[in-house]
Amino acid sequence: MIRFESDYTQGAVPQILDALYKTNMEQTPGYGEDEYCLSAADKIRKELGRDDVAVHFLVGGTQTNFTFIASCLRPHEGVICPATGHINVHETGAVEATGHKVLPIPGEDGKIRAEEVEEMVVSHENDTAFEHITKPKMVYISFPTESGTIYSKSELKAIYDVCKRRNLILYIDGARLGYGLMCKDNDVAFSDLPELCDAFYIGGTKVGALFGEALVIVNEKYKEDFRYIEKQKGAMLAKGRLLGLQFDTLFTDGLYFKVSEHAVKLADKIRDAFREKGIRLLYNSPANQVFVLLSDNEKKAIEKDFTFCYWSKIKDMHAVRFCTSWATQECDVDALVAAINEL
Repeated sequence: MIRFESDYTQGAVPQILDALYKTNMEQTPGYGEDEYCLSAADKIRKELGRDDVAVHFLVGGTQTNFTFIASCLRPHEGVICPATGHINVHETGAVEATGHKVLPIPGEDGKIRAEEVEEMVVSHENDTAFEHITKPKMVYISFPTESGTIYSKSELKAIYDVCKRRNLILYIDGARLGYGLMCKDNDVAFSDLPELCDAFYIGGTKVGALFGEALVIVNEKYKEDFRYIEKQKGAMLAKGRLLGLQFDTLFTDGLYFKVSEHAVKLADKIRDAFREKGIRLLYNSPANQVFVLLSDNEKKAIEKDFTFCYWSKIKDMHAVRFCTSWATQECDVDALVAAINEL
């Protein structure tokens, strides 16, 4: 069975395993204060062209999301996000368990527009009982989104302009950031991100690391005391160097972007095969996730030899997702393409 259901089914790039093995018996300070964490943070700053951002390493995406969100918001404040947003759907209410309500906007194809954000804030401000209602204070979006779509630079700028005008925090979930940055339709550079949000994270778990995310805090307001909150939420890893070493490796010689590009190129082959077969794509998802609508017979034929993620039922069709990763082998993609051609 060849697996295409997610991008975290395999271990890590060989370079990381090699680095972990070679440094295994080294003694280093704990809690992210070791030389590898410091070096990784410096490499990320250099890649961003900014020496003023704070970089923190955490274990997973859900942990990063609820820790940062909880560090920014006061008890009566909530976070706006697309209805399909990870914090709203697939994190078991982690943000709300910290005491902060998630405020979903329906959006379209996993994205929300600047106008929708402003509309929600204006609606709250104009409500005569505004102090009885959770106050919108943050906007959470993903790049790429849970539907595999991406925001253009102009769309991100428009959302951030609303956030600055309305005194909101803009936070970008980058669980699959590398894949979004390396797809052909993208016009957002890695170095653009500090100008387009208050904070974002660089996904490692899904992009070549064994585990780990790198949170980048741009806005000075939200840097102070973050490590207190990180510790309180159980997010400060004692053996922090295990995280730092992985990101130090990923940000050496452009490895993070190379492995991301590999996944996107293979996803493109899968997309092209479905298009050529006349099978409808559910979303315009140009990164490493391919969403398609399959009939019962098509689904049964493919699942004989391949696994994929079931998304939803749309009338009499099955919406499913095929996902490539840094570890996907071209021969496996070729086998899937052959199966698609035989449908």
